[in-house]
Amino acid sequence: MQHPKHLDAISQALAGADLPPNFRRIRLELAREKSHPEGSPAIGYLFAAPLSADGRIDADLWHRYHGYCRVVRFRPDAPDKIGHLVRKPGGNWAFRYDVHGGEGEETGYHFGSEQFVPGEYVSIREADGLHAFRVVSVEPV
Repeated sequence: MQHPKHLDAISQALAGADLPPNFRRIRLELAREKSHPEGSPAIGYLFAAPLSADGRIDADLWHRYHGYCRVVRFRPDAPDKIGHLVRKPGGNWAFRYDVHGGEGEETGYHFGSEQFVPGEYVSIREADGLHAFRVVSVEPV
């Protein structure tokens, strides 16, 4: 289920943009782990990025449209953090909270080779360690 508050933050950032047709809104939700045995739809990320035909982040298009590659980090007990999908030296991808959220950063584990298709799992290194997230939806922006 899309949460309107998170959807609005991405939609506002992309309003009026002339983006390539392969730009997608990707929703990640916390997968099962010890502290959340059923996972949690209230803990996750919503981000926009260009994807290749096989569901991988398209680095060339990201380079041309990186200002539109936004992320919203959502938690039930904290304000949303809003930032960008960035490419770090060496080709790693990260979420940098440079819009509303104080410049923090979380790195995607092997995001360059991951496929963002519903049902797949990806990992993100947060301040307290590595967490797995399930790709819940991938929709055109």
